[in-house]
Amino acid sequence: MYIKPKPYKFGIALSGGGARGIVHIGVLEALHKYGIRPEIISGASAGALVGAFYASGMEPLEILEVVKSNKMVKMFKWQLPSNGLIDIKKILSLLESCIGSDDFSNLKKPFYCSVVNLNSGQSEIKSEGKLFQWVLASASIPVIFEPQIIDGITYVDGGLLNNLPVDCIRDQCRILIGVHVNHNGPEESISGIKAIAERTLRLAMGQNVRESLSKCDFVIDPPETRKFNTFDFKKADEIFKIGFEETEKRILQMFDSIDLNQVVKEKANRTILEE
Repeated sequence: MYIKPKPYKFGIALSGGGARGIVHIGVLEALHKYGIRPEIISGASAGALVGAFYASGMEPLEILEVVKSNKMVKMFKWQLPSNGLIDIKKILSLLESCIGSDDFSNLKKPFYCSVVNLNSGQSEIKSEGKLFQWVLASASIPVIFEPQIIDGITYVDGGLLNNLPVDCIRDQCRILIGVHVNHNGPEESISGIKAIAERTLRLAMGQNVRESLSKCDFVIDPPETRKFNTFDFKKADEIFKIGFEETEKRILQMFDSIDLNQVVKEKANRTILEE
């Protein structure tokens, strides 16, 4: 029986999670340190933003600097409601300045993003045509951001129904890394409307990633992400560090689980011991 070879060695799927999505940048930086550069990317919501920047050719530390910029931090402040509490057009200006070309075909790596068609109530995956409109749609958290109207259809945050889009790239890569930034474990105390809303959203989204996580060859799901909320962009360095350290801590386990060659494993082992 002929089995069609998979064109890419490494793929990475990035979940949504607001500011917790900065974990993705730390994960990518740690992977780069050990010579792993994902060649195909998928993402939802914050994962779609990071994924689009990465697929355009930006290095992880360059993406981190964009996130830490005053422009980005000031963007995520509560405003008086209209169609949404935060003006997502400000994110558009960042995409335009950092990526430039508004088309999936001009990205340096294949990229897929998850969106929700609010009219049909179905999850959709977008990977061609105008890039920015779909990234904005994927990141349009209902109520927080104004929904995106594209060709007469209303689209919102892809994480609502598919917060870790793996099916779109699973058959295209030999090794799939899934990064989940909404770790759900027991919480001793939950008080205040914002904390309750955060917990509720994480639990709801957690239900739609279980099957996706099972399809990954390796999963990064740092428990420490529970300390941060959707708008903690001022804590970018702390969140980045969580992603970097969790990946580095488990890098040899990753090598064992995906059976990379011994030379690469020995190099990683030496680097960790030297530090």
